[in-house]
Amino acid sequence: MLALPSQPAFIIPSQCVLAEGPVWDEVHACLWFTDIQKSELLCWRHEARLLERIALPERLGSLALTDDPDRLLLALANGFALFSLSSGQIEWLHRLDLEAHGMRLNDGRVDRQGRFWTGAMVEDDARAPPERGSLYRFDPPGTAPPVALRHGIGISNSICFSPDGAHAHFADSLTGRILRYPADGPLGEGTLFAQTEPGSAPDGSDVDAAGLLWNAEWGGSRVTAYNPDGTVAGRLSVPVSQVTCVAFGGAELDLLFVTSASEGLDREAEPHAGDVLVYEGPPGKPFRGLPAGRFRLG
Repeated sequence: MLALPSQPAFIIPSQCVLAEGPVWDEVHACLWFTDIQKSELLCWRHEARLLERIALPERLGSLALTDDPDRLLLALANGFALFSLSSGQIEWLHRLDLEAHGMRLNDGRVDRQGRFWTGAMVEDDARAPPERGSLYRFDPPGTAPPVALRHGIGISNSICFSPDGAHAHFADSLTGRILRYPADGPLGEGTLFAQTEPGSAPDGSDVDAAGLLWNAEWGGSRVTAYNPDGTVAGRLSVPVSQVTCVAFGGAELDLLFVTSASEGLDREAEPHAGDVLVYEGPPGKPFRGLPAGRFRLG
């Protein structure tokens, strides 16, 4: 089993309602993430210990870097848009109008081929269509509509990719299962990669340089690391119950950033709910992540 730290090395006091979608940007040396319920894009400049907040016109489920350092790709509640860091302008690419049907976009990541995968989640069962939410793949350069890869989803999560880009991982949090698919071709039913224990659900994930999948367990107060064959490699206990997502970052990609939510919780009981917890590997056994994928606009 992995030797994992017992305490975070640092805590980013973001106090979010629902922090999600962390992505390390090596060009700007910062961590981007979102507070979904506040419709905010947040930027943590780690060396300066500076947190910036940017208001958006609607909720942001996840985001991606692009091959233009000035622009981020946003999976907003109702579709895909580009955000210019220099001007603050938003350029809509494709609208899906999900909120009208009781849904919104949620978790997402760029694969090793430069394609952005993101999925919808159902917020209002009474308005959701019979096919419920979908998992989408948005292909470069973003001029064609996103492709719906599968339907029937309650809460899309755990989107991440093997280091060689051959496999995609995905979870409908309501099922408690993380599935593995070939990254190219029809997804089919997928194969079972891992299943969380009762009382916790798979939320956001990231894959490290050794191929381990690190999954935030909503309700479980922990991050579980899985070997490439789906067996448990280790568990990182965290001081928050609603763990939402993870990402590797820092100048050497040797930090693990863990986002969390405070929604519906007593902050006196969980004072760090909604914060971002930053972990370092033990001496001689550092974490090693992979650079975040970039969506190809050119």
